[in-house]
Amino acid sequence: MSKIKVKAKLKGGMLKVKAMAKHEMSTYNIAEKKTGNRDNANFITHISATINGETVWDMSTSQFLSKNPIFKFNLKGIGAKGDKVVMVAVDRKGNTLKGKGKIK
Repeated sequence: MSKIKVKAKLKGGMLKVKAMAKHEMSTYNIAEKKTGNRDNANFITHISATINGETVWDMSTSQFLSKNPIFKFNLKGIGAKGDKVVMVAVDRKGNTLKGKGKIK
């Protein structure tokens, strides 16, 4: 199973989150070249972040992301030092990637 590395930093009321999802991200074109079948494409289709069980960031994606994509986002007035940011991503084949990081 793949994993997401999460770093979160709180500074001046602004929470800055940076995450990297370890995933091959094969597009339809790559799958067709390698296997002759576009159905073998596999890429992240959805990713979300929660703090204390509350969803604070949610995104649908497509094959446009690179291998091992990096996600960055800022949130104002959310979270406190010591809280955990939990990120979950789902790929086209239904595999789940998970990761968490403590807010510093």
